[in-house]
Amino acid sequence: MQTIIEVENVSKSFGQVNAVDDMSFYVTKGSLFSFLGTNGAGKSTVISIILTALQPDSGSVTVNGFTVGKEDEVIRKEIGVVFQESVLDPLLSVQENLEIRAQLYGMAKQDRLAAIQRCADIVDIHSILKRRYGKLSGGQKRRVDIARALLHQPKILLLDEPTTGLDPQSRQQIWKMIGHLQKEHGMTVFLTTHYIEEAANSDFVIVIKEGRIIAKGTPVDLKQQYSADRLFMTTTDHIALRTHFQHDHVQYQEETGGYTIDLPTTIAAIPILTKYQSFISSFEVRKSSLDDVFIRIHDRKGV
Repeated sequence: MQTIIEVENVSKSFGQVNAVDDMSFYVTKGSLFSFLGTNGAGKSTVISIILTALQPDSGSVTVNGFTVGKEDEVIRKEIGVVFQESVLDPLLSVQENLEIRAQLYGMAKQDRLAAIQRCADIVDIHSILKRRYGKLSGGQKRRVDIARALLHQPKILLLDEPTTGLDPQSRQQIWKMIGHLQKEHGMTVFLTTHYIEEAANSDFVIVIKEGRIIAKGTPVDLKQQYSADRLFMTTTDHIALRTHFQHDHVQYQEETGGYTIDLPTTIAAIPILTKYQSFISSFEVRKSSLDDVFIRIHDRKGV
């Protein structure tokens, strides 16, 4: 598949702080790519370099064949960005905000109106074009923010934690729209987040920590590699069950109403249940969520 973003051996420091440490990855055209890390992991620095706002200390970045540091003006036209914090004027209407943004791209009046109508169709904001931006709900504002990012028909849409602070229904609507942009319009979507569940539908995921890549793959790959099933059991004789666990050196965690044991495989629950069945009143094998996977990746020793 064709590569649209390439990051090769990029490093960036701020004084004694190594924000990005020899990082390399690529994004394929038309994919949904997720870039995960906790606050301070280096996500913002990498994004700033891709957006040409920062220059790397070493390494190279290309965006749709154009090189950061050499063809920055062209690169900026290739990317539409939705920031965590809105850059639109709360006192102006949605239409006025979008017209001003379109003017910044040098569009003639007729082209501006056509671009606004096209983006309003994509994100379904025709009914709120005349409303003041500051009076919109969080989900409506985010849809307008995405429309603003699409005005100049970029090849890449970069979303910086796009659903932070939104209610579940608004998050669902935003993700439905993002999926539509990727699948129906062939848009390359670059997502940054610290919620791995938001990356569940991604084509590829990279997890970073302290400026380095610590895991990468499809969501299925990561779940298979790093997930761990858990056996949850309840008992009517807590003292006896704990005594047997301790005697047999079984590693367990106490939870409200029961006990949890990490399993290497689902089948590994069978001998445990067989051995302690006289003490067990109920049990359940719980599958790891993607959030569990992220925690396991992030907390691994040696990374």
